[in-house]
Amino acid sequence: MEEYDRSDTEQGMIYTEAQHEREMTRMEVANKRLFIAFMVVLAMLFITNAGWIVYENQFQDVVVTQEADSEGGGVAQVFGTGIGDVNYGEGEANDPGPD
Repeated sequence: MEEYDRSDTEQGMIYTEAQHEREMTRMEVANKRLFIAFMVVLAMLFITNAGWIVYENQFQDVVVTQEADSEGGGVAQVFGTGIGDVNYGEGEANDPGPD
């Protein structure tokens, strides 16, 4: 007589309540671990962002304003400006006259 393999039949695939409960318990433990890992990563994200904010706020923005006067409406030159952006805006004479 031949042996009958029940693994392919519906009777061989019965999932008992005890097996179901064990699988649910395993899934609950895995989900709790994943949730805790997610919360740790989220907290690290907020902490690193706060760290960068503190780091960037320790520097000051320094703005130096220099005024140059050109006598007779000529070209004003500013020497020794150093490193940084220089804004050469339009100047106006002290006494623009009637025009």
